[in-house]
Amino acid sequence: MPVSRRTARALVTLGVVAGLGGAFIAGAAVAGDPSDPQPRVTATTRGPQPVRVSFTGGAIEVAQSCDKLLSWYVERGVDRVSAYGWGGPPVVFNSYDAPTVNELGGIADHGAQSSTTTSARAPAAARTTRSTNSATGTNVQEAGVDEPDVVKTDGSILVRVQGSELTTYDVTGAEVRRLGSLDLPDLGDAEILLDGDTVVAIGTDTANAGPDDEATTRVLTVDVSDPADPAVTDSNVYDTTLVSARQYGDTIRLLLSAGLPDLDFVRPARHRGERSALQHNRRVVRESTIENWLPTITTGGSTEQLLGCDDVALPTDDAGLGTLALVGFDAGTPGTWSATGLAVDSDLAYFSQDHVYLATPAYSSGWVTGCCLPGGFVSPVPTPTPGSGDDGTSHIYDFGLEGTTATFLAAGDVDGQILDRWAMDEYAGVLRVAVAPTQRTGNFNSIVTFERDGNDLVEKGRIDRLGVNEQLRSMRWFDGLAVLVTFRQTDPLYAVDLTRPARPRLLGRLEVPGYSEYLHPLGSLRLVGIGQGPGPRGAWGAQAGLFNVANPAHTRRLDAIGYRPGTVARAATDPRQFTWLPQSRTVLTVISSGYGGRTGWVSVLSLHHGTMTNRMVRAEYGDEIDEVRLVPEPDGRVVLLTGDGASFFDLRT
Repeated sequence: MPVSRRTARALVTLGVVAGLGGAFIAGAAVAGDPSDPQPRVTATTRGPQPVRVSFTGGAIEVAQSCDKLLSWYVERGVDRVSAYGWGGPPVVFNSYDAPTVNELGGIADHGAQSSTTTSARAPAAARTTRSTNSATGTNVQEAGVDEPDVVKTDGSILVRVQGSELTTYDVTGAEVRRLGSLDLPDLGDAEILLDGDTVVAIGTDTANAGPDDEATTRVLTVDVSDPADPAVTDSNVYDTTLVSARQYGDTIRLLLSAGLPDLDFVRPARHRGERSALQHNRRVVRESTIENWLPTITTGGSTEQLLGCDDVALPTDDAGLGTLALVGFDAGTPGTWSATGLAVDSDLAYFSQDHVYLATPAYSSGWVTGCCLPGGFVSPVPTPTPGSGDDGTSHIYDFGLEGTTATFLAAGDVDGQILDRWAMDEYAGVLRVAVAPTQRTGNFNSIVTFERDGNDLVEKGRIDRLGVNEQLRSMRWFDGLAVLVTFRQTDPLYAVDLTRPARPRLLGRLEVPGYSEYLHPLGSLRLVGIGQGPGPRGAWGAQAGLFNVANPAHTRRLDAIGYRPGTVARAATDPRQFTWLPQSRTVLTVISSGYGGRTGWVSVLSLHHGTMTNRMVRAEYGDEIDEVRLVPEPDGRVVLLTGDGASFFDLRT
């Protein structure tokens, strides 16, 4: 059985975070006491490992032995632990739910008033580019990097997962036809990736998760070569929390957090004061073993360490205590894997086509921006956790990807808060990062560019004072252009020229009512923003805006669709509920009656010469609104997934 552990997390986070990653150079075996009964990684199990690189001058070092690694963990663990264990006393925040409504209708806002200020005409390279769903049907952040979802398609069959049941469908006929199903044993909250005839199902391990423990992760490989009779071929269990997964061709990467170990801590009580509890807890940390800190994998009934001691990189900065692991394997041969680790705590990473950039949170305790949003939303400010990197600086780690392996390249830091994965991007070897304010910055947002210098990520250029006293709401990156949205009372949309990374330049700023929480490029001429805004009577609800970005220095909002008060555009929190169909000039996105609403609709936005028309189709109710997907097929048809099944969606207007 995997070692049980609990993961200590910050009590609140700012923004929507998704996905984390960390990787490092790896060795061939685990060092340590040969009499230790803990199973060891062997060369027959591990895939080929990357070549070790130099760390001179970089903000990272390698653990040369298990003794050194344990000492590193214990030293920082003693500083981190409190009289209450890994966390401090409970902190309570007041929050408010969005108002809900029972019915929904579309309210057109054609020709909305807007204002534009510009600084220069955009160069030709500073352009948006078209973004469409991946080959398997999912709306993803980065072209060529697929993301897990509850549904995948190859144009002939469609595979979906609901809870622990996998179902296959034929999508080649006049109607979607169910072929077969399979119960995925001991797997909960599953999502899938598809590689040819192989489905990789990833979720929580329901067989081993205890009521007080962080869920462990189970990965099942399913053969769908006969879609009417799918079969499980492999099963692996990691005693870590799954943070994210990605697919690069036939390579699957799992990003896992082992967090902090579950040790025998006490808390202050009637006969035990805080000082006594703190002394006890520090002693428990000093007596911990390396097995308490490192994660394991169980495969074929055998449990072994996922990481060797010399597979774990040790940052020299204060980036928060924990253990991250990146596991790579070919979809068809999950038994041959490569695992690399980094001794930090984070749940944020951006995946480019050949890099993973891990960012640790700044945990700002400074500026409060966007405190009280229309509709009653409250955006809390993160509260520092002792010893968790609470100095207002975000730390960044760059790892190169090749095959199933990953190699550390560089590390750096930036003052400010990186809110989510959409705030990072890489182009032509340059990392571009949007940062929100912390106590180490002014009360504004910035874009900072980085390049590698040896093992260091060094600042190459920056532009500040984007959205003074405004909250950063959304970002979208292109080869030579960045588009970002901030918010306080109006929706400033900024276009920033990045064709010269050392000298980012503001091209223009557009102000319109409301704000966009998700930006989607339709091509080099148009951009759609999905978010919230005021209706004709001032009440706020979901909003879709169509922007002309042919010349980013003169961006204009051409049209907007407002929805009933209290409604929510679900793509704001899950972009997989957004689909762009360039052939029919149609946007499909899911709208619900509030975050806790009971009714969900598909909004069919048809674009005609700079205007949008909207058709609402009631699709789902209750918790299953989260599962609604619009999956494009190669023949131009779209499959609608609801809790009740799958069917072709009527695109006719």
